[in-house]
Amino acid sequence: MKIKRNFIPQDFKIKNKEDILAFLNDLKDRKIDSAESLMSWWADKSETEAFLEEDMAWRYIKMTCNTEDEKLAEDFNFFVKEIEPTVSEYSDIFDKKLLESPFLSDLDVEKYDTAIKKVEVAKELFRKENIPLFSELQQKEREFGVISGAMTITYKGEEMTLQKAGNFLKSTDREVRKTVFELIYERRAKDAEKLNNLLSDLIEKRQKVAENAGFDNYRDYMHKALKRFDYSVDDVISFHNSVKETVLPLVNEIDIRKKEKFAYDRLMPYDTSADPDLKPALKPFNDGNELIDKAIQVFTKVRPQYGEYLKIMKENSYLDLESRKGKAPGGYNYPLYESNIPFIFMNATGNQRDLETMMHEGGHAIHSFLSSNLELVDFKELPSEVAELASMSMELISSEYWDIFYDNEDDLKRAKRTHLEGIINVLPWIATIDKFQHLLYLTPQHTPEERKELWIQTAKEFGSSIVDWSDYENYFSIMWQKQMHIFEVPFYYIEYGIAQLGAIAIWRNFKKNPQKALDDYENALKLGYSKPIPEIYKTAGTEFNFSKEYIEELMTFVKEELKKL
Repeated sequence: MKIKRNFIPQDFKIKNKEDILAFLNDLKDRKIDSAESLMSWWADKSETEAFLEEDMAWRYIKMTCNTEDEKLAEDFNFFVKEIEPTVSEYSDIFDKKLLESPFLSDLDVEKYDTAIKKVEVAKELFRKENIPLFSELQQKEREFGVISGAMTITYKGEEMTLQKAGNFLKSTDREVRKTVFELIYERRAKDAEKLNNLLSDLIEKRQKVAENAGFDNYRDYMHKALKRFDYSVDDVISFHNSVKETVLPLVNEIDIRKKEKFAYDRLMPYDTSADPDLKPALKPFNDGNELIDKAIQVFTKVRPQYGEYLKIMKENSYLDLESRKGKAPGGYNYPLYESNIPFIFMNATGNQRDLETMMHEGGHAIHSFLSSNLELVDFKELPSEVAELASMSMELISSEYWDIFYDNEDDLKRAKRTHLEGIINVLPWIATIDKFQHLLYLTPQHTPEERKELWIQTAKEFGSSIVDWSDYENYFSIMWQKQMHIFEVPFYYIEYGIAQLGAIAIWRNFKKNPQKALDDYENALKLGYSKPIPEIYKTAGTEFNFSKEYIEELMTFVKEELKKL
C-alpha cells in the first residue's frame, strides 16, 4: 500500500532544515533537456511533496489528538517555522522552472492542464515577504484548537467536553436542555474575548498577505488562492441569496412543526435539537469500536470494496474517533500521500450526528483510496468542491443502509429525517458563515463591537424566524466562535454548500439506479483533480450548478423524501 520512493531514501527522516536541502537543491539545479526528463523531474518533485506533506500531516494529527502535550506542539511548530518557509521558497523556484521549460508544450495538454493552472496561480500569488506571515498564521491558527479543546463543563458532578455535553440538548426534559445549554454558552463566553482577539490578529495578518500579493482585500485573494477557476465571487453571493430565498422558508417550516408538536409558546434555542415527539435521543452506537465496526458493515453494503478500505484503516490504527478532554474539536479525514491510507479524526460521543460524521469522513477516505494511484500529488490535492462531493454523497447513499445501526424501524426513520432536516438547516448556516467572512475581510479595520453587529445582522438574515433568542442575546452574539473554519481555514466553507447540492443530485440518481449512480460516483472520485470541477461533477452524474432554480428543484426532492418518513 505504501508508495515506494525513487528519489528520497525510504528510511529518510527530517531532523533539521539542512536534511531536506540536498533534495531541494537537486530539483532546483537539475538540467532538463527533453519532455521525458521534465516528466522525470516532475515525478521527483511530486515524491518530495508527498514526503513533506505526510511528515507535516503526522505532526498535525498527533498534535490535534492531544493538544495538552507540549512536545507534539513543538514538533508541529518546528515544521511550520523551520521547514515550510524553506520549502515555500523552493516551491516558487520549481513553479518557475516548470512553467518556463520549453518542453512543457510537449506534454499532453489535456492531461496536465488543470495541474499547470494550479502552478500558474501559485506562481502568480507567491511573495517572498508572505513566507514568514504564513508561518506566523499557521501557529496562530492552531490556538483555536487549544482554546476550544480545553473547554469543558461540569454537569451533575461530571466534567465533560462541550461535544459530549451537547448530547443533553436532545434530552426529553426541557429543564435539562436549558441548564446544559446555559452551561455550554457560559463556558464559551469565558473565552469570547480571547477568541475575538485571536481573530483580530489573524485578520490583520491575512490582510497583509493579501496586500503583499496585490489585492485590496483578503476575500478576493483567497478566492484566487483557493483556485476557484470555475466560479466567481458574484456566483458565491448569488448562492447566498438563492439559499435565503429557497431554503430558509423550509427551515422555518421545520421549526414551526417543532413548536406546534411541543405545544410551546416560544421555541427556544435549547429546544431545536430535541425530538419533536419528545422521544429519547437516538443512540446508534456506544463507543468508537462499535462505530467503526458498524460503519464497515454499512460501507460493505454500499460496495464491498468500500468496507475493505475502512478495515485497512482499522487494522493500521488510522482512526481516532472518541471525544476526550485535551483533544482538538471537530473532525477530519487527512489524506496521506505516501502511506496511501488516510487518517480519520473525530469527536464521537454516541449520537446520530456522530454517525453522520463517520459516513462523511468515510466518504473522504474512500476518495483518498480511489485517487491514491494518480500519477502526481497535484492530481491528488483536491479542491473542496470535489472533496466534499464525495463525503456528502456518501452520507446520503449510506443512509439507505443505516438499519445496521438501528434495528427499530421508527428509530431508523427518525435518523433519516434528522439527517435530511440537518441538510436543510445547514445550507443557510453555510451562507451565514460565508457571508460573515466576506463582511469581515471587506472591512478589515472593524472593531470587536462592529464585528458583533456584523454577525448579528448576518445571522438574523439567514436564521430561523421561529427560534426565540431574546433571552440569550449575548450567547447569540458569540455563536460564530464555535465555527472552526473562521479561525483555521478561512473561506473554506461555501464548498460544503455547493457540494451538498451535488450530493443530493447523486443520491437522487442512486434512488433511481443504484449501480449506475455508484459507477458514476466512483469514476468521478478516481479523477482526483486531474480535470476541471464541472467535468468531475458531470462524470459523477450531477451538475456544477447553484442557481436559484436548481436549488429549488433539489429542495423539492428533499421535501418529497421527508414526507415518506
